[in-house]
Amino acid sequence: MQFHHHGYVSGDPRVQDAAGTGLDRPADLPDQTDVLIVGSGPAGMLLAAQMSQFPGVTTRLIERRDGRLALGQADGIQPRSVETFQAFGFAERIIAEAYNIAYMNFWGPDPADPRTIVRTARTEDYALKISEFPHLIVNQARVLDYFAEAAAQGPGRILPDYGVEFVGLTVGDGGEHPVAVRIRHIAGPRAGEERTIRAKYVVGCDGARSGVRQAIGRTHVGAFAAHAWGVMDVLVNTDFPDWRTKCAITSSAGNILHIPREGGYLSRMYIDLGEVAADDDHRVRQTPLDEVIRRANEILHPYSIDVKQVAWHSVYEVGHRVTDRFDDVDPGQDHDPRVFLAGDACHTHSAKAGQGMNVSMQDGFNLGWKLGHVLTGLAPASLLSTYSAERQPVAQQLIDFDREWSSLMARKPEDISDPTELATFYLGTAEFPSGFMTRYAPSTIVTDAAHQRLAIGFPVGARFQSVEVVRVCDGNAVHLGHHARADGRWRIYAFADANGEALDRWAASMVGADGPIARHTPAGADVDAVFDVKVVYPGRFEDVDLAGVPALFLPRTGPLGLTDWEKVYAAAPSAWTSADIFAERGISREGAVVVVRPDQYVAAVLPLSDTAELTAFFRGAMRTQPEPLTRR
Repeated sequence: MQFHHHGYVSGDPRVQDAAGTGLDRPADLPDQTDVLIVGSGPAGMLLAAQMSQFPGVTTRLIERRDGRLALGQADGIQPRSVETFQAFGFAERIIAEAYNIAYMNFWGPDPADPRTIVRTARTEDYALKISEFPHLIVNQARVLDYFAEAAAQGPGRILPDYGVEFVGLTVGDGGEHPVAVRIRHIAGPRAGEERTIRAKYVVGCDGARSGVRQAIGRTHVGAFAAHAWGVMDVLVNTDFPDWRTKCAITSSAGNILHIPREGGYLSRMYIDLGEVAADDDHRVRQTPLDEVIRRANEILHPYSIDVKQVAWHSVYEVGHRVTDRFDDVDPGQDHDPRVFLAGDACHTHSAKAGQGMNVSMQDGFNLGWKLGHVLTGLAPASLLSTYSAERQPVAQQLIDFDREWSSLMARKPEDISDPTELATFYLGTAEFPSGFMTRYAPSTIVTDAAHQRLAIGFPVGARFQSVEVVRVCDGNAVHLGHHARADGRWRIYAFADANGEALDRWAASMVGADGPIARHTPAGADVDAVFDVKVVYPGRFEDVDLAGVPALFLPRTGPLGLTDWEKVYAAAPSAWTSADIFAERGISREGAVVVVRPDQYVAAVLPLSDTAELTAFFRGAMRTQPEPLTRR
């Protein structure tokens, strides 16, 4: 963590100085706002935390509840989400309180006595092999708390407006704030009052029954599957030996997905309630809790659970649905979007693959920096069209994956020919549920893969997978990607050629009058306010002479003009790490440039020798600022 660059800090360095709209934020909802977020679920709260990094933008978040969520329904946290938490500054704290999934065990009918179950497989969890981040279980409410803290402690000082209900909206043809949103106060001194506020952009993060989705005429495509599950968070005594290990259990009586939770005692159980009749009309949702517990004990035989307390329970039917579009622009229309959908408002599915909260948060991460860049004049409004184009295919992939996983989980014993099939599928598809298979198609903010050979381990369109490097200024080994915060900046990583000559020419062009930094950084801003440019040299850190490093990588920032020493790295092993990022990511010894978007996805891999291509990319992705940057 870097701080003190705006002057000495004696308090909590996570609390950033208030700026812009955060300096005098009105307690009551204003009549106008730049961004209105509807709903404080995972997508909405991450979006608020991201928008707090753009204090020049007025952002408000309304939530029907009268306060914070006390008990969340979702609890599975995939490695990609923990990576995202790292960018927002709270990964270490949430890991400390969460349950870490180290193994997943599989149980099936005992061939000697099919009325009982035996363990058929014990597998290491996929996170152990594909990421430095773990696979966690933690209450959704705590995830929202951390994002709420990040939003409140960011420069924009964003706080949810609780007790405010969305009623409807209309989008006008013009004006600065064309979206008229009807709201109703349902708590507090203004309870019962209805009013209209106007916004430039609205984001519906208001769940599966989204009022925003209905208001813009979007519909869920898909149907409920004819299978029901009971879910409960329980404190129990039991003789089942794997109670503190994640388990998939198949017996002659049905199926259970068992997931230990944080704290050492609480566990979640998804209990198979069987197929639902076509004329059921959702009556299965009234299944009594006692019946759910009875089914659980029947499936677990010869083991049993003695339930001491139920913290939460529900019954649901599996549904697989995706909204036809994630914004308010119909095919053939020629205007930029004004209203967006995120999270359950645009995709719903079963909970058993642990995807809902995770994919929803990535919706918010994808959209947040784009809204920030458009509203601060860094990018054209057309950038916002890439949100639906990028996230809708991801949602469809999620539905397809979850449908297959749910079908495997719901099998009857007589339909199982291979008892290891479920374990094989779980491990074989690991990168998708972990969040690492998303790959965005070429667009104005993702190039083609023409130069992929220069850095084959950083696929264009995929998320930037970090590797340890050695910080030259102090010799410490750090993960290159972990230094990147969710602050709305682009990252440009220059991997130096063997003798550094191509790097020196590249760096000189970057700071030139026609280079991306001068062209796209607002006048008066820090030289790294928009682009965080770092260099990684091949070889040992002791062999890098900081006095000979181009000035681009030692910028002077903040009101005091202090030198930032943490942009220069070396790749070779040291006393602290055996990694070599050039070898691990297949980076050419002729050097390479890797451009990473503010949401951590690789936008381009380019040669050091062709600076014109980098300049052209940013001309297409960003707006030229009216005045050139004056560099410090």
